[in-house]
Amino acid sequence: MGFLDRFRKKKEKKAEAEKVVTELELLCADDTEVYEALSNTMLLDPRKVEYSIEDVVKKAEEHEKANDRINALFWYKIAGGLAIYKGDVREVKRYFGKVAKLDPKFDAKILKLAEKAVKKAREYYERYLPPETT
Repeated sequence: MGFLDRFRKKKEKKAEAEKVVTELELLCADDTEVYEALSNTMLLDPRKVEYSIEDVVKKAEEHEKANDRINALFWYKIAGGLAIYKGDVREVKRYFGKVAKLDPKFDAKILKLAEKAVKKAREYYERYLPPETT
């Protein structure tokens, strides 16, 4: 074992000890595929989005028609995140289907696991989002 190897091992051990487990990871501990699908798609607090889902979809469609792929992707991802929050599996598949069509590198696990993912997301929102006060 070389002199520098001692430092590398300490660094690796420190990195392992510092790994933080999120609430979403804890909630999805029994299903890592659902966690992976949600970690890339759901909004942790969708109430902070200042647009309605209808406005978001309209913006996405406008950018798609203008061949502005980047902005269309951005807005469709937000629409998909809002659909997850609403619990609408059909809309989740629709909006993330658009994302997958526009970005071939998009990991489309959410499309295969939409029902299970929406159900887990609902649990997350009920558990970790405090009720809004009016």
